[in-house]
Amino acid sequence: MCEYTKMFNYFKYGLKHIPLLLSLSVFYIYGFMWTIKTREMKSMEDLLKLFYYDFLRLKKEDVEIVKLTDRELVTISRNPCPILKLAQILNIDTRYTCKLVSETVCKYVLKKINPDLVFERDYNYIRPYKDGCLERIYINQTHSI
Repeated sequence: MCEYTKMFNYFKYGLKHIPLLLSLSVFYIYGFMWTIKTREMKSMEDLLKLFYYDFLRLKKEDVEIVKLTDRELVTISRNPCPILKLAQILNIDTRYTCKLVSETVCKYVLKKINPDLVFERDYNYIRPYKDGCLERIYINQTHSI
C-alpha cells in the first residue's frame, strides 16, 4: 500500500471519530446535568425507573425486563437508538460506538446514583446483530471495611 493511501485511510479514520467524540461530549454533558440533582434509589425497580425511563428516556414498551431482583436488573432495550443510527451512518461497528459513547456515560451516571452499581453490556447481544441490546446492572457486594 502506498504512503498516500495509508495517510488517506488514517485521515478518513480520524474524520469518522469527530462525530463520535462530539456525541460523547454531548451525552456526557447531558449525564452531568442530569446527575446534578441527587437521585435516590431504594430498589432495583427504582433504578429501572431512574435510569431507563428518566435518564435514557426510554418508553416502557421498548424495555424488556429479563430479570429484576433486589440486587440485579437485566434488560433488553429495543428503542430507536441514536448511537445505533450514528454507527450505521458512519459505517462503524456498534460494539465500538456503544462502548465509546454510551457505556462510559452510563457507567458515570450509575455511579452517581449509587457507587456500588456495576453496569455490563453484552456485546454478543447488541443491535444490529440481535433484536435488542442486553444490559445487566447489579449491586457489587464487595465492600471494603
